[in-house]
Amino acid sequence: MTDAPSSTSPTVAVIGAGPAGLMAAERLAQAGLRVTVHERMPSVARKFLMAGRGGLNLTHSEALEPFLNRYDAPARARISGWLDAFSPADLTAWAEGLGQETFVGSSGRVFPKAMKASPLLRAWLARLEGLGVEIRTRSRWTGWNEDALRFDTPEGERLERPDAVVLALGGASWARLGSDAAWVPALEEAGTAVAPFRPANVGFDLAWSSLFRERFAGQPLKGIALSHAGRTVRGEAMIAAYGVEGGAIYALSADLRDAVARDGSAALTLDLRPDQSLEALARRLSRPRGKDSLSNWLRKAAHLDPLALALLREAGPIPTEPALLAARIKGVPLTLTGVQGLSRAISSAGGVTLDVVDEGLMLKSRPGVFLAGEMLDWEAPTGGYLLQASFASGVVAAQGAVDWLEAR
Repeated sequence: MTDAPSSTSPTVAVIGAGPAGLMAAERLAQAGLRVTVHERMPSVARKFLMAGRGGLNLTHSEALEPFLNRYDAPARARISGWLDAFSPADLTAWAEGLGQETFVGSSGRVFPKAMKASPLLRAWLARLEGLGVEIRTRSRWTGWNEDALRFDTPEGERLERPDAVVLALGGASWARLGSDAAWVPALEEAGTAVAPFRPANVGFDLAWSSLFRERFAGQPLKGIALSHAGRTVRGEAMIAAYGVEGGAIYALSADLRDAVARDGSAALTLDLRPDQSLEALARRLSRPRGKDSLSNWLRKAAHLDPLALALLREAGPIPTEPALLAARIKGVPLTLTGVQGLSRAISSAGGVTLDVVDEGLMLKSRPGVFLAGEMLDWEAPTGGYLLQASFASGVVAAQGAVDWLEAR
C-alpha cells in the first residue's frame, strides 16, 4: 500500500499519541491507510515534551552490540528485530528529514541541535496533517464493546469499528502526563497477560546523615563510576534528600531494584576517581602532607571537592594510611535501602508480556490489534535507548498492521 488514503482505504485507529503511537500513525498513513489517532489528554506527546526540556536525547551513536545490551535480557532478542526495522541511524535521518539537525554529544548521545522536543513535534504534526492523519484529543479508550472500540469523549460515548488498531498507551510512570496504565483492566478482561508495573530509571533511598543531607541535597556527582554485582558504569549522579538518582544510577536501576526487592537492600560502590588506578592514587597520597588539614590535602592531592570529602566521611572515619585511603576513594560503599515509586520514575518495567504478541506486535488472541511502546514489557536505561525502542516498536506495529490488512 503506497497510495494516498481514499474513502475506500482501510481504517486504522491509533490509540495513544506518544512517540510510538505517532510513529505508527505516520507509517500507516504513508502506506495509504486512513488513520485516526485518539489521545485522552487535551494535547499530544506530553511526556515526550517533558523529556525534551533538559535536552531531547533521541538515541545513541554506539555500535549495535553494546546498544542492544542496554535492554533487559528477556526482551533483547525482540528489540533487536525492532532496531532492524528502525535503527538509530534511521531515527536520526527521520529527525533531520523534519528539519531538525542533530549532533552527537561527548557521551555519544544524539540530540537535535534545538535541544528541545517542541520544534520537532511541531514539524512532525504538520507532516501528519499533510498525510491526512486525524488527531482527536480528549478521546479516552475504555475497552471493547463486542467488536467495537469504546471511547469516552466530551460529546459522550462513541463506538468505532476500524479495520485495525494500534494500541500505544504508555506505561505507568508520569501519570499526570497520561501514562497511568488505566488501560490494564481492558486488556486483562480481553484475556491479555499484563506483568505488574515496576519503577524503572528511578532514584533509590539512602540513609544520609542529617548534616550531609542538609548541605549536599541537590548537588551533582560528576565524572564518577558506580558498581553493583560485577557491573560498572561511568557517568553522573545527583544527591537527593531521600538518597541518590541520575543517569549512572538509572543505568543500574533494574539490577538495584531487583536486589532491594530480593534482599531488602542493595550494595553500591562509588569510585570518585575512576580515571586513576588504585596504585597511582596511593602513590599520590603517600606524599608528605605538611601543615595542610586533611580536607585541604585531599583537595590538592586527589582533587576531591567538598561533596566527595563528605561522602568519604559518610562511610566512616577516613583512613590515613595511603593504600587504605586510596581504596576508600576508589570504593565508597553505599547501601540503598529502598526504591522510589512509579510516581517518581522516568519509565516503568512491566506491561503486556511479549509472548502474547507475534513478531509484528499483533495480539495473538485478538487479530488486528497491535501494540507498541512502553505498554509492552521491556526495559531500558535513559540515554536514548527508551525513545529509540519506542519509535522502533511503532514502526514494527504499523508494518504488522499493513501486512495483516494486505493479507486479508
